[in-house]
Amino acid sequence: MEPLLSLAFSMHGNKGVYALLLGSGISRAARIPTGWEIVLELIRKCAHLQGEDCEPAPEQWYEQKYGKAPDYAELLAMLGKTSSERQLLLRGYFEPTEEESEEGAKQPTQAHRAIAQLVADGYVRVLVTTNFDRLMERALEEVGVAPSVLSTPDQIEGAMPLVHQPCCVIKVHGDYLDTRLKNIPDELAGYDPRLNSLLDQVFDHFGLVICGWSADWDVALRAAIERAPARRFTTYWGARGAVSTTAQQLLDHRAGVQVAIKDADQFFTTLQERVAALAQFNEPHPLSTKAAVASLKRYLAEDRYRIRLNDLLEEEVERAVAQLFSPQMVVARVGEVNSESLTTRVRQYEAICKTLVHLAFTCGRWGSPELAKVWQRIQQKVYFRGESNGNQFLLEFQRYPITLITYAACMGAVLAENLGFITPLLSGEFKHEHREAKLAVEVFPPNRWQSQPEGGRLLVGMERRYTPISDWLHSTLQAEIGNNFSSTDDFTLCFDRAEIFIALGFLGHTDKSNWGDWHPTGAYGYRVENRHKIVKQLSEALDGTGKSTLLASRLFGASDVECTENLERFKVHADAVAREFRF
Repeated sequence: MEPLLSLAFSMHGNKGVYALLLGSGISRAARIPTGWEIVLELIRKCAHLQGEDCEPAPEQWYEQKYGKAPDYAELLAMLGKTSSERQLLLRGYFEPTEEESEEGAKQPTQAHRAIAQLVADGYVRVLVTTNFDRLMERALEEVGVAPSVLSTPDQIEGAMPLVHQPCCVIKVHGDYLDTRLKNIPDELAGYDPRLNSLLDQVFDHFGLVICGWSADWDVALRAAIERAPARRFTTYWGARGAVSTTAQQLLDHRAGVQVAIKDADQFFTTLQERVAALAQFNEPHPLSTKAAVASLKRYLAEDRYRIRLNDLLEEEVERAVAQLFSPQMVVARVGEVNSESLTTRVRQYEAICKTLVHLAFTCGRWGSPELAKVWQRIQQKVYFRGESNGNQFLLEFQRYPITLITYAACMGAVLAENLGFITPLLSGEFKHEHREAKLAVEVFPPNRWQSQPEGGRLLVGMERRYTPISDWLHSTLQAEIGNNFSSTDDFTLCFDRAEIFIALGFLGHTDKSNWGDWHPTGAYGYRVENRHKIVKQLSEALDGTGKSTLLASRLFGASDVECTENLERFKVHADAVAREFRF
């Protein structure tokens, strides 16, 4: 896959995890001079005022004249005696005249505007720039984004943590209206510790897209990149022709990829267009999801709408299946399988299934056991059984969509105590050609298709989790359906109840002679307090009368005795697993 397309897929699938490092090349098309070009121009003006010729090497003339390297602040002080005079002098380099405005000079470029759109759409949150100008800030304001701009150590010290900022622009060399700019080699050799600490966070926690920066002169910025220990996401470096030797060393250090570009405008415009195209392809419009759920609720309210209800579900599942099985989703199209590519693939599955997730939750909450049989057919359509060649982790994650949808339906049923809806979701048969049929509960639980936890731990943020896919599902579903619960704790308890019902359903519907007391383990394994609370509630619900709603659901037994036996089997195995993993 070409690097630019790979970057677009990764940025689309991992919103907010990429930071941009922007150099002077971004503003070149706007006819904004570089910091060093401004220093040279100030030296020329200084020499002219003294009636001397500083050409052909203004910096050497300055050193010979004053016995030291050029200093930006001192040059400004020579040419402007007051703060107002100095600001007027600088504005000429960064702010357009009326004529320049008509020519489009010193205005945000196509690159600035494409980047701003990526920020507005949530794909980028952190921008690191060596530029003094305010073109990036202006482009962001044009799309309604009010960035937090950090251009001095004092501002950094008082800033909110990056994780709480929707957009942060870090101007490592300062702002043109502040005379504390960094321009000359001595100034570029080291940064304030507060700036270094912030850059360490950025380069360690975020992927990096670099453009318009040569890396040759900015020693301290290079050092910050070299210090970063993590390479969670690929570094992409957009450059015309071969990058410099210094830049190549940084690329090698971060195992990065060069993207061949015509210029910054073409690079960021194409990137933004491709990310937007992926979003349009994969994600249903939010209004379409809301409209589908509203229609579903109306159809559920009256039996006379059952045909429309069935048509609504069939239409949405056909749409999702067409995308899940499309050529763009073929496993072989994915190159190297790593944290970045696997997370991107899972996010694509989630985008495709977004509306189905909301429909499943709503049906689980309000639907009848007869409607659950319709969802049996939906499960079978979504269940991927076509590809068998490719990377093991990617092949296994083809079952993620059915897991996501079934979990959503189970959570809706648990929330409404509609347990009769869950049983058909566990007991439906999945038939393979020339293979023995399997029950749904033998197919969709995460550790029925995940051969080893290392696959789930490739997902971003799941590196150290005992139950990575369960934890990922918890986070994903909370973002989608969490507003139906009174609190995060309420949502988590419902999630754990759903996973425990799935485990009990496995014990109740599978052959003990084949499986023994084994059952799918979930996040309840380490949430001990929730597990004990739920088990106690279930034990109390089995009151021995044979009339409890739990027994009526036939979820994990046909009698109080059978249910109690399976509950005891669950307790023994769950406690053993918890001890094994030291939960």
